[in-house]
Amino acid sequence: MPDVDFDVNAFHIPRWNELPNIDLYMDQVLNYIENYLKDYIKIESNEKFITKTMINNYVKQDILLPPVNKKYNRLHIAELFAICILKQVYSISEIKNLINLALKTSSPEVGYNKFCDCLTESLISTFNGTEYSVASDLTKEQYLLKNVVQSFANKLYVQITYLNK
Repeated sequence: MPDVDFDVNAFHIPRWNELPNIDLYMDQVLNYIENYLKDYIKIESNEKFITKTMINNYVKQDILLPPVNKKYNRLHIAELFAICILKQVYSISEIKNLINLALKTSSPEVGYNKFCDCLTESLISTFNGTEYSVASDLTKEQYLLKNVVQSFANKLYVQITYLNK
C-alpha cells in the first residue's frame, strides 16, 4: 500500500443537491469552487486554477452556457467543477466533448453525481493502493467515465507522493 501523507477520505466535492440552490455572481462562484478544490489541484504557487478570465473563455468557447443576469446556476457550477478537475489532464476541447457526451447520455444531475462518485472512488482506491472495482457490465460511457477520472487520480497521486515532497 502506498505510504502517503494525504487524507484522501477528506476529499469531497458537492453533489448536485449540495450545490447552491440560488444563483451566484462570478466572485462567489470562484470562492465556492476554490474552497473545495484548493487542496486537490496542484499548480504553480502563484497561479490560480480558476479565474474570471477562464470562465469567460469557457463561455466564449461554448463549453459553458452564458450566465443569466451575470449569475451562475447549479449547472454552471457543476460543469465548472468538472472542468477544473479535468483540465489537469485533458485539453479544453477534449473536456467539451466529454461534457457533451455526458449530457447526451444522462441528465445533468445524474451525470454530475456519477462523475463525483466515480472520482471519489477512484481517488480512494488510488491513494489506498486498492483495486478500483470494475463491474463487467459497465456501459461504454460508464467505462469511459471511470478511465477519465482515474487519469486525474493517477496524476494527483504522482504529484503528491513524488513530485511535491
